[in-house]
Amino acid sequence: MAESWSFLDTSEPDFRPLVVIELAKGTKKETVEWFTKRIVDKKANGGAQLLVKPLATENGDETIYLVGASHLRLLLGAETVGLVKECNDNSMRTFTYSSRKTFKDFADDNHNFLTMAECQYIIKHELENLRAKDEKMIPGYPQAKLYPGKSIVRRLLTSGILVQIFPLHDREELKKLRYTWYGRVKVGYQPLDEIRCYFGETIALYFGFLEYFTFALIPMAIIGIPYYVFAWEDYDKYVMFATFNLLWSTAILEVWKRICAIMTYHWGTLLMKRQFEEPRPGFHGVLGINPVTGREEPVYSSIKRQLRIYLVSLPFVCLCLYFSLYVMMIYFDLEQWALDYHEENGSNFSSLMLFVPSIIYAVVIEIMNRIYRYAAEFLTSWENHRLESSYQNHLILKVLVFNFLNCFASLFYIAFVLFDMKLLRQSLATLLITSQILNQFAESLLPYWLQKRHKKRMKKHTCSLKTDTDLSLVEQVNLEKEMGTYLGTFDDYLELFLQFGYVSLFSCVYPLAAVFAVLNNITEIYSDALKMCRVYKRPFAEPTANIGVWQLAFETMSVISVVTNCILIGMSPQVNALFPDSKMDLVLTVALVEHLLLAIKFIMAFVIPDKPRDIQMKLAKLEFESLEALKQQ
Repeated sequence: MAESWSFLDTSEPDFRPLVVIELAKGTKKETVEWFTKRIVDKKANGGAQLLVKPLATENGDETIYLVGASHLRLLLGAETVGLVKECNDNSMRTFTYSSRKTFKDFADDNHNFLTMAECQYIIKHELENLRAKDEKMIPGYPQAKLYPGKSIVRRLLTSGILVQIFPLHDREELKKLRYTWYGRVKVGYQPLDEIRCYFGETIALYFGFLEYFTFALIPMAIIGIPYYVFAWEDYDKYVMFATFNLLWSTAILEVWKRICAIMTYHWGTLLMKRQFEEPRPGFHGVLGINPVTGREEPVYSSIKRQLRIYLVSLPFVCLCLYFSLYVMMIYFDLEQWALDYHEENGSNFSSLMLFVPSIIYAVVIEIMNRIYRYAAEFLTSWENHRLESSYQNHLILKVLVFNFLNCFASLFYIAFVLFDMKLLRQSLATLLITSQILNQFAESLLPYWLQKRHKKRMKKHTCSLKTDTDLSLVEQVNLEKEMGTYLGTFDDYLELFLQFGYVSLFSCVYPLAAVFAVLNNITEIYSDALKMCRVYKRPFAEPTANIGVWQLAFETMSVISVVTNCILIGMSPQVNALFPDSKMDLVLTVALVEHLLLAIKFIMAFVIPDKPRDIQMKLAKLEFESLEALKQQ
């Protein structure tokens, strides 16, 4: 960047609020003055060089501050965070202020060159990188210690001085997005580019994957209906269906990688360089020197962390798994009771009672999953991981292991211990449908109802956001700060992961699973869109190039499904009749078929490139140009 920060005028005559900062009530004046001064100070003085204004309220309390930035400051910030934009020659390149004229749609007076989500992401990045210089503590709070290089915002958050930071909604843009996204019932694709511009790449990728997965399920649903209607007990006819399912599960995951690469290339995140990861806010330890950065920061022994993981977390997870299996056995006792009751009475009521144990068990599974999630979060936080990525990986591993066992253990037990295919179909259908209904209620309908009640209390004299009535900025901020906080796409991907398991693991037993999954996902698209636009605060955009560890989770599930479906087909009476004299021959044949299918699966994964040819060429061209530029320097 040729221009120096010191000589650039980053003031703005027309202040545009982008981000809201809420401080705790009673925050000391000297703390507020110090913090706001650091926000507006020049970069050369260790500030963020942003704009900040207090929000005028009726009671005169100044606990809420609006943060914005000049157009020039945002452009310089775009270079700092490494945003990738489209050039005039249709290529994608990392934005630099010095070469700004080469980028498509750029003009000095075009304030829409950067999306609002990108602007808010830049401000968040600058705030999080406000670092202590020579301060030993936060002014006014001697207990809140600081040291050179410590993130000021993270210390304020952990000290309880800073309540929250969140980006403001753009009411006009949100109104347009709502209409094109879920405001009208239509058959078509979601406006993923508009979702990305408003919410960022991470959320847009989730909705893209949800839409893609729903369309990918349609062939399975169409094929599954006639199998369900015409070939219910003929297990030999399910061999073709199960084989198609296994190849389908591999193909859709490989094709998704290509679609994901195309989307993220055009969004610019496929080319974004990964930034150096800072310690997560909850990380604590004794002060030491980071050997990589040379900065002073908390240091925590990896041996202590490993001891916490293997001596506390692992036994706790095993105990939870044992408890889940214990609850499962209680469920089978209830199933036996319901069956005995039906045999004694033989009435319509007793027939309905056969489904009650499965419904109760499905509800208990959902409750246990949610309780365990809180325990897993507490344990993972207590393990004191330094990086957010490490924290997320350990949390996902804990949650996936428990959810997999909790949701599927009973189905494996019925299939491979009880050998009861009729009960397996009934349990699979009940668990799938009940879990979908509960998730829709808990994730969207209930929060939406609570949010509507809250809006009525907050707005006695004006209409709610649902109407087209304009709200003042004060009313908008007060309304949004009380909304729930969207905690990320973890639960949404987890729901799809479990659904993928229900569809793929026992496909040859219950072909209608894909039908119910499609119906659920269609409503899920609308309900998730509703909660993003009307229930939760607007989340900060987070650039991402793929769905991360969830891709590996789905691929692992597809491998397990190969094994389970091969064993189920091998257990069918028709297949057993082919080997009347030697069960060993049956086992070897099933194992051979399973290995062949796995081989085909891995060959498909190898043959299908993760990125289309044109994307590979564009990436190679950019890499070549970067190397040539380095040589010239």
